[in-house]
Amino acid sequence: MEQPSPAGESEELTDSEESVYSGLEDSGSDSTSAGEEEEEEDPEEGPGGSSPPRTHAAPGAKGAPRKSKILADDSSLKENEGLLAQNEYEHDSSDEEDIRNTVGNIPMEWYQDFPHIGYNLDGKKIYKPIRSKDELDMFLEKMENPDYWRTVQDKMTGADIKLTDEQVELVHRLQKGQFGDVHFNPYEPAIDFFTHEVMIHPVTNRPADKRSFIPSLIEKEKVSKLVHAIKMGWIKPRKPKDDTPTYYDLWAHEDPNSILGRHKMHVPAPKMKLPGHEESYNPPPEYLLSEEERLAWEQQDAAERKLNFVPQQFRCLRAVPAYARFIHERFERCLDLYLCPRQRKMRVNVDPEDLIPKLPKPRDLQPFPTSQALVYRGHTSLVRCLSISPSGQWLVSGSDDGTVRFWEVCTARCMKTLPMGGVVKSVAWNPNPTICLVAVCVEQSVLLINPCLGDKLLYGATDQLLEAYAAPEEERVQPVRWAPASAEERARGIRLLVHHDKAVKQVTWHGKGDYFASVVADNGSRQVLIHQSSKRWSQSPFRKSRGLVQRVLFHPLRPYFFVATQRYVRVYNLLKQELTKKLMTNCKWVSSMAVHPAGDNIICGSYDSKLAWFDLDLSTRPYQLLRHHKKALRSVAFHRHYPLFASASDDGTVIVCHGMVYNDLLKNPLLVPVKVLKGHAVTLDLGVLDVLFHPTQPWVFSSGADGTIRLYT
Repeated sequence: MEQPSPAGESEELTDSEESVYSGLEDSGSDSTSAGEEEEEEDPEEGPGGSSPPRTHAAPGAKGAPRKSKILADDSSLKENEGLLAQNEYEHDSSDEEDIRNTVGNIPMEWYQDFPHIGYNLDGKKIYKPIRSKDELDMFLEKMENPDYWRTVQDKMTGADIKLTDEQVELVHRLQKGQFGDVHFNPYEPAIDFFTHEVMIHPVTNRPADKRSFIPSLIEKEKVSKLVHAIKMGWIKPRKPKDDTPTYYDLWAHEDPNSILGRHKMHVPAPKMKLPGHEESYNPPPEYLLSEEERLAWEQQDAAERKLNFVPQQFRCLRAVPAYARFIHERFERCLDLYLCPRQRKMRVNVDPEDLIPKLPKPRDLQPFPTSQALVYRGHTSLVRCLSISPSGQWLVSGSDDGTVRFWEVCTARCMKTLPMGGVVKSVAWNPNPTICLVAVCVEQSVLLINPCLGDKLLYGATDQLLEAYAAPEEERVQPVRWAPASAEERARGIRLLVHHDKAVKQVTWHGKGDYFASVVADNGSRQVLIHQSSKRWSQSPFRKSRGLVQRVLFHPLRPYFFVATQRYVRVYNLLKQELTKKLMTNCKWVSSMAVHPAGDNIICGSYDSKLAWFDLDLSTRPYQLLRHHKKALRSVAFHRHYPLFASASDDGTVIVCHGMVYNDLLKNPLLVPVKVLKGHAVTLDLGVLDVLFHPTQPWVFSSGADGTIRLYT
């Protein structure tokens, strides 16, 4: 917009103004918008709030058509601009080329284990393309795809990209060490930016300052301060440099007295012990040996003697003879000096806490038995063996007093006492919950007893099962003799007797409850016998003896049979009738054995106070040897449901340990001792003789040489 022109001014547009307007023809819509902005920005209002009237200068004859032409151009420009604004991004596909990964400049290995490879601008995951190609697919693609050699993978998006001819050419050029741009000429003539010719006129011809002719006051002040400091001795003048060459003594820090000072590992020989009172020619009387001491000294070996001479007393120094062992001692000292190897041991500074394995705290591993709850009293001699019913309601114990007692677990009440007429070595309750039967080893027989406890239907069905046996027509040859109980024995609860040739020391049931195995105290091949109660049939599974058998056990799930001899545990496959594994116990004499409910781990106790844990999938040697007890281990046991195992020892203690077995085969079992249970008194050097877990609760039973059974909960 233009201001109203003064009266004296020419109303005609000058040439310069015309040129200004002519320049506006190419500027699109800027002229109009600028004019509008000027209108808005010019608030020259009058006192009444209304702006003064504005008049445009009336253009002359030349100006009118030119201005109309400008306005016409303006409108056409506006139309073009609208079209441009409309079609500007219509065919632009730059955003649609690919989904850009906006994760930033980070290592793409971070996304290696994730299904996505980054995030888009909305923060949503960009998933990797599905790659299900194996080695064979990759090989076939390599053979069949002609563009395989020029296909690369984009690390940012994970997509396969085929390189164009220009990109391949660029790669070849870069590999040869050439420039990426084909048209770049590295040998263009250099341009001399700074002339070497001296110019006539200076670059600046400013006259010099006045201060360049006058001495500086600041410098004068600094110099006066330095002069004052030199006078006061605060600043020392520099000493002249000494040009004489310096020599360094390489061995200056070594011990000058040692011959082999530069050998770091050299250790000086120990000095000889200085002579004491006993080596004096006139020692005090307490150093002289009596006749008994002299005889004892002569009978000792030279290495065991405290003194290598006999102290003697002389009247005066002139009476002392020549020392008989002088040359001998000097010779030994020379041998010590040059034959005894001496080396400085490099100590490793290790924090002792780092050597202790990081085990969880016992309170995090609960539940486990911690305190004594009940004591079952009644036996008059040591209680050798324990067994519990599958329901966990009844407990049976066998003792050296010749009795078998049945107890109620919750009340410690003795429900029944059966006199056996001999030492009871082993008892085993049938693990099948539908059968109420207990096997008892007494001298040379295994007795099958129906205790008639609990459900009347249950023990009635057990008797019916045993009476349903029909004898075969032909008598078979068996290693044992099966005999039904007499009327008197039947009244006591005995149902069947299995008579062996020699004393029986252990009996154990199979998990199904039909078969049971017995161990005979013998050296022959008939140490282990397997019996079937429903068919009253027995067999000896082994042809020859492999050593003195200590314990046998059936595998809880698979048809395996564990036989523990003095030093080894052999695992037999009953279906294939072959030896599958032979475990080295690293113990002198195995006393007891227990199998984990899952069947992949076993523990063995030994009389040399070791407990060996075997991982059958890992090795034939012990995964871990635990030496927690001070005396011989008598019994070991696993819990059926909780990750617990216990060991009983002659030191009168039961140690309960947490033994977690993981389903992950790469994870080793976690063994942590959690509680030492005390209570049994050591009698005749015997402590706890048997240990047993409750089938459902985290409780443990122990029987001891003191004639008691104890329950810990």
